[in-house]
Amino acid sequence: AFGLNEGPDQPIAFPHTVHVQDMGMDCTFCHRNVEKEAAASVPAVELCMSCHKVIGDNIQEVEKLRGFHETGRAIDWVRVHRVPDHVQFVHDAHIRAGFECSTCHGDVAKMTKVKQVRALKMGDCVDCHRENNGPTNCSVCHY
Repeated sequence: AFGLNEGPDQPIAFPHTVHVQDMGMDCTFCHRNVEKEAAASVPAVELCMSCHKVIGDNIQEVEKLRGFHETGRAIDWVRVHRVPDHVQFVHDAHIRAGFECSTCHGDVAKMTKVKQVRALKMGDCVDCHRENNGPTNCSVCHY
């Protein structure tokens, strides 16, 4: 298990620094469901390949990506952020309320290895709801 100080190793060392900081890509380009569904989702290999068919020759991690694509395998990403199974966290409601991804996920754009920066425990969520006039009745998250 990993703690708040380091994130897990991933099957492909995806550089958020390159894609977000250097290239200016928005979180929603890859995490497409975040604005319309409960889950943010990770991109399918095909989305990555829409650029990497022609970009990234001789870059080891891009070549790994191309290998997944050629064999038709999905990338088995290691989940970094998780709330307990008895909790429902709805991404789209928080995005519609105006929260930036970095509120909970930290400044991922500057992370070479994505790690969890907030505890994401009940007290953390309740404190945030109280500070931002969000609902605090149990059925909001537990249903």
